[in-house]
Amino acid sequence: MALALKGIRVLDFTWIHAGPSATRILSDQGAQVIKVESNQALSVVGGPASNTARGLGQRHNWNAGKSSISLNMKTDAGKELARRLVAVSDVVAENFSGRVMPGWGMDYDGIRDIKPDIIMLSMSGFGRTGPWKDRVSYGQTLQAWSGFTDLTGFPDTKPSGPASAYSDAVGGMAGAQAVLLALIQRARTGRGQWIDVSQMEAMSSLLGPLTLELSAKGNDVQRTGNRLHHGGGAPHGAYRCKGNDRWLAITVFTDDEWSAFVGAIGSPDWASDHRFANSESRLSYADDLDKLVESWTSEQNAEDAMHLLQAAGVAAGVVQTGKDMAENDPHLRERGIFQQVADSAGTMRTIERAPYKLSRTPGKVTGGAPEFGADQDFVLRDILGVDDEELAEMAIAGAFD
Repeated sequence: MALALKGIRVLDFTWIHAGPSATRILSDQGAQVIKVESNQALSVVGGPASNTARGLGQRHNWNAGKSSISLNMKTDAGKELARRLVAVSDVVAENFSGRVMPGWGMDYDGIRDIKPDIIMLSMSGFGRTGPWKDRVSYGQTLQAWSGFTDLTGFPDTKPSGPASAYSDAVGGMAGAQAVLLALIQRARTGRGQWIDVSQMEAMSSLLGPLTLELSAKGNDVQRTGNRLHHGGGAPHGAYRCKGNDRWLAITVFTDDEWSAFVGAIGSPDWASDHRFANSESRLSYADDLDKLVESWTSEQNAEDAMHLLQAAGVAAGVVQTGKDMAENDPHLRERGIFQQVADSAGTMRTIERAPYKLSRTPGKVTGGAPEFGADQDFVLRDILGVDDEELAEMAIAGAFD
């Protein structure tokens, strides 16, 4: 199977979610990703403790196909080994605060002195410049700062925000995309560059026309629950179905779609009410309409109702749980979005593949996530050419964590 990034080596200092997910994208396309780890790191999803309750699943997901070595970057010997790895790499990736890499003498200027055409990916909450550059953040705080949390929820409720660290996933995709652009530029010019990714900006870029509306009208956009801020549409929302916590999302914009919807559900008497005669009036009476639509959906199996409406040309989709997606969705199963790979102990782990398919270079999951330090000998001996005597000297000097 063809791999677009075959021959590219990434020195990966990233941890937790955003950084590892960025380099996982590169790994799936054939890049050799060497993950530098430390026992000093917190035992979280990107850290060394792969068999903790938090690390077990997500470490395997975000670090599939990578190699792992341990370095003690508090020692001169550990830093020297890291510099030697820079010299044989194409990309260096990190998502620490702005003080960490300079403290090791491995900021962009420092690694460019080692390898002039190096590409460095720096991912942080707010970027490496600006008044907030030294502020600390996690996914939930970035989602709040970027504006997403204020937009999620209903008008009469508090802001809710995405349930998971959505900003980490968005930042990871932005980081991988930026590396690919830098690799294209280097292939043309022979020159590397420094990539400064702000996860807050990556999130804010997804707000769409909301910022434009503020600049044009001077109005802050308010929370609207399941309804669109622009474009209207009614019925438009998630409606309760038969069973425990089962829901169906339905979207109707045009009069033709409304006619198809009404016909599919059996043309109930309430559908001919003058309040619902056209798209504008349906939007005006959206609250009343939602109650009537849910009087129908609440008696329906969510999957059956979805198929019924889709057959009539109405946009409808089951509000799927994780179990639905991983075990019960025939479309995702056929496309193979979830794959099983063996970890170092031979236990099969379910992870995600890339959400795209390229006809010439489709990529693949090349293996499970490595155990902490599993590839120490391979990296040091085969890549750096370290012999036994030098290896012993490094160990005495505290290079390994």
